[in-house]
Amino acid sequence: MPIAVQNYSYFSDMFLTTGIRDLGQYMLLLGQTFRKPENWREYYKALVREFGLLGINSLGIVAIISVFVGAVVTIQTAYNLDDPLIPDYYVAIATRESIILEFSPTMVSLILAGKVGSNIASTLGSMRVSEQIDALEVMGVNPAGYLIFPKVVSLVLFNPILITLSMFLGILGGYGAAVLGGVVSPQDFQLGLQTAFNGFYISYALIKTVVFAFLIATISSYYGYYVKGGAVQVGTNATRAVVSSSVAIILANYVLTQLLLL
Repeated sequence: MPIAVQNYSYFSDMFLTTGIRDLGQYMLLLGQTFRKPENWREYYKALVREFGLLGINSLGIVAIISVFVGAVVTIQTAYNLDDPLIPDYYVAIATRESIILEFSPTMVSLILAGKVGSNIASTLGSMRVSEQIDALEVMGVNPAGYLIFPKVVSLVLFNPILITLSMFLGILGGYGAAVLGGVVSPQDFQLGLQTAFNGFYISYALIKTVVFAFLIATISSYYGYYVKGGAVQVGTNATRAVVSSSVAIILANYVLTQLLLL
């Protein structure tokens, strides 16, 4: 057998074995995470903290990005639809659909995967390296449940709020760009927003958001929880958490689109 074929077979088997092992370890971690809490009061306190750290602290970046992306989408759409045969209100329709269907639920989730995911992975990784997780185990506390469960719940509950805010601010930014830039009149933009609106698109976006939030929280927690080594490995696993979460979001986006829209 040629050496190139042997090397390909070796690496493919290695990646397959590693992938199966990681998936199994990930599922076992989920089982530990969703066990019955030992103390509901402590879990509630941790949940409140995570709402602030992972949710409220992300409001600023989501707001800024949504406003300016909405403005850019409107300007680009108007530029590409610059045809006397196409009504001006089509600009608002295209902006609305782009923001609701794809930008807010998917692009913002990818941004949050970088911001929130790296935070989760590095925090848990530092706790693992400093043996704080081992100390919780010695105390008889389920560390996976106490440390990960509040993060998952806070993201699943708060991310839909962030995405809803992103939709509103994205459309508002598009409206501002259209009116202030003289691209579309206020009347035409408002008409476009109301024309052929499908309310299910909002539900579709929020369903995707919940799934994406779960993936970000659990995948990032997995890479942080199982850090081996020192501070360098914490940074490496935080990067791997962001990359893996982003890939999972893209794949889940395709699957959910096939299931919900087709």
